[in-house]
Amino acid sequence: MIELVLVVNAVWFGLGFHLFAFRRMIFAKIIVPKEYRETPVFETLAATGPFLGGFNFAFCVLSVILLFNVSLFPELEQRIILFAVIAIAHGSQFVANLPIALENRKGKGVWQIKGLMRFIFITDFSLMLTNAVVVVIYAW
Repeated sequence: MIELVLVVNAVWFGLGFHLFAFRRMIFAKIIVPKEYRETPVFETLAATGPFLGGFNFAFCVLSVILLFNVSLFPELEQRIILFAVIAIAHGSQFVANLPIALENRKGKGVWQIKGLMRFIFITDFSLMLTNAVVVVIYAW
């Protein structure tokens, strides 16, 4: 089970890296409504993609290292900390979008949590919980 969680983490963070670093205009289009895409702010947002991609790349590499070399972290406490940090990484993405999703329910919000963005929102929540379960399993 732990290996599967690590594979899913690596794939998810790898996809995030690809989207933010290499497909930054698509990332920006997901966030920015069509009527605002001709503004300088759109380009600024798109330019942040590689920065965000770097964080995803680091977590992807961490997940791959753990997958193939879990023995590098022989202590149970080390593994608990690593999976807790990964859970927090996924959770931070969910928590950052939660206020916007709640505003969407009122017909507001800076961007819409629908389509691909909803998928991202739900997947980060699910992976936060999944990694937290691994923490609980290790701690038990």
